[in-house]
Amino acid sequence: MSRLQTPIRKNDNVVVITGRDRGKRGRVLRVLPDKNRLVVEGVNFVKRHTKPNPSQNVKGGIVEREASMHASNVQLVCPECGAPTRVGRRVLGDGRKVRICRKCEGVVDK
Repeated sequence: MSRLQTPIRKNDNVVVITGRDRGKRGRVLRVLPDKNRLVVEGVNFVKRHTKPNPSQNVKGGIVEREASMHASNVQLVCPECGAPTRVGRRVLGDGRKVRICRKCEGVVDK
């Protein structure tokens, strides 16, 4: 399986554009590039039934946590204009490759 290159990275702010959490905004906690999936803070909660494990101090019960979602279901939020946008790439004068906002042409990378 080929490794897909997603323009979204860890700690980016994104907005969910489809699914039951459509419209929610959150920060990317993890990127899983092999599966083209992301874990977004406060979005796509699932219930997990855990077994108690006294040796590791794990309590049993039902735990809610964020599950991964496909990268195509989110859009990056531009830090300059604050709008959900597609991501472009540009080479600056000093040779750095940066991600840019397609709406305001602002640089997304710090």
